[in-house]
Amino acid sequence: MVKTQGRRGEVAAELHTDFPERFQEGGQFLAVGEDGVRRKLKLESSWPHRGQIVLKFEDVDSISAAEALVGCEVQISATDRAKLEPGSAYVSDLVGCSVFDGDHEIGLVKDIQFGAGEAPLLQVEGVREYDIPFAEAFLKNVDVRGKRINMVLPDGMLDVNAPITAEEKEQQKKSGP
Repeated sequence: MVKTQGRRGEVAAELHTDFPERFQEGGQFLAVGEDGVRRKLKLESSWPHRGQIVLKFEDVDSISAAEALVGCEVQISATDRAKLEPGSAYVSDLVGCSVFDGDHEIGLVKDIQFGAGEAPLLQVEGVREYDIPFAEAFLKNVDVRGKRINMVLPDGMLDVNAPITAEEKEQQKKSGP
């Protein structure tokens, strides 16, 4: 949830779901804080507003109560998830998967970042940290049970934003400002 909205405990949130219809009166949700603390919430009402969704939860009736939800992620329990088409996966299931480019293991998905482009970025920790677009064009397959993501990445993709090498630092010193 990104900010308070109104004076009666409403919060505005970005939608990162293929199932916005789940935001119905009486729906049960979890607010997960950056510290991992989970809080159960029951939805009183919701409505779209300027590209976001405004959520009003029961027992959240003031701006100060709503402020406690800002920064939290709204989730549903795993048992309440909608069935997905074969070959699809929930983003949260990708965390902890090993990412491979062909036979080369790049590292483990530590988090997913949204809003950096059309495709979410897999934040992968390996020899160093990588941001890899989770784009269909690069995706070969995903095995959630086996915790493996197979990709075919373009040449140079893993070098984007790479720290410079000692050799490159020396070259920069020689060429001057």
